[in-house]
Amino acid sequence: MEETNESESMENRLRQMALLIRRHAPTSGTHPTAVPTLALMHAAEPSEPLESVYKPSICVVAQGAKTATLADETYRYDPSTYLVTSVELPILGRIVEASPEIPYLSLKLSFDADVILDLAKEMNRQGGQPPEGGRGISVNRPSPALLEALVRLLQLLDSPGDIPILAPLLVREILYRVMQGNQSTLLHHFGVTGSQAHNISEAIRLINRQYDRPLAVDRLAESVNMSTSAFHKHFKRVTAMSPLQYQKTVRLQEARRLILTETVQVSDAAFRVGYESPSQFSREYARMYGQPPTRDVRELRGSLEGTHA
Repeated sequence: MEETNESESMENRLRQMALLIRRHAPTSGTHPTAVPTLALMHAAEPSEPLESVYKPSICVVAQGAKTATLADETYRYDPSTYLVTSVELPILGRIVEASPEIPYLSLKLSFDADVILDLAKEMNRQGGQPPEGGRGISVNRPSPALLEALVRLLQLLDSPGDIPILAPLLVREILYRVMQGNQSTLLHHFGVTGSQAHNISEAIRLINRQYDRPLAVDRLAESVNMSTSAFHKHFKRVTAMSPLQYQKTVRLQEARRLILTETVQVSDAAFRVGYESPSQFSREYARMYGQPPTRDVRELRGSLEGTHA
């Protein structure tokens, strides 16, 4: 009986979330909100794969389903689960369940490592080392308390005058609920200065800010006080790829975006993301996307136009 009541309670909260998201995001697309770290998503049909760098955030689906692919690992999340990213990661996202009758509705709430550290201290969590296979991304089951706090955050959008005072408190409560789950130890370590997870997080930030510059892995490891071998090991544990693979992925994603959305010439896009040789760029692009950039973007643009039509 208790499990039945909890299930019904969670379904009710998910319905509330769906209604509130649809009210504040009435059309397809990504909608920023008056809460600076909160964005709402609405889609009436499945999407083409969309690449972006996910910042530390939680992504909760009220209706529909989505997948997030990191390197060769794919994570699916829907109303029964939610996604957590603890560091900046180059993700290939795809909405896989959506229709005009039952659109995909979700929210993304970004967070700061400092809030995680403060919460960890207040909760008196010492925590051991994160598990060896730990990633900077995971899928978890939400608790009724987490969904209830998210509903209250969404309801706050109807009272914009209350947002400056109450939104930070609700965001803190939401992160507290997340830390009560399976992500507690891992999130804690990403927020603790000097921990291996925090060092990798700092290195990832540096790569993303300077992805168009040559990457000296030994210097990057030294800048976060790690040996080169330990840095490689822990970087791959968190991101599922090596530092150079990570930088290459970010570069190629940005180049694809430039060519697709800003109609930048292939050679110009190559130089802008840090390649000195357009031919090397085209080879690595084809290796990642299956065909040369011009053909890939032409087909992708045609596919997107067909979807919109």
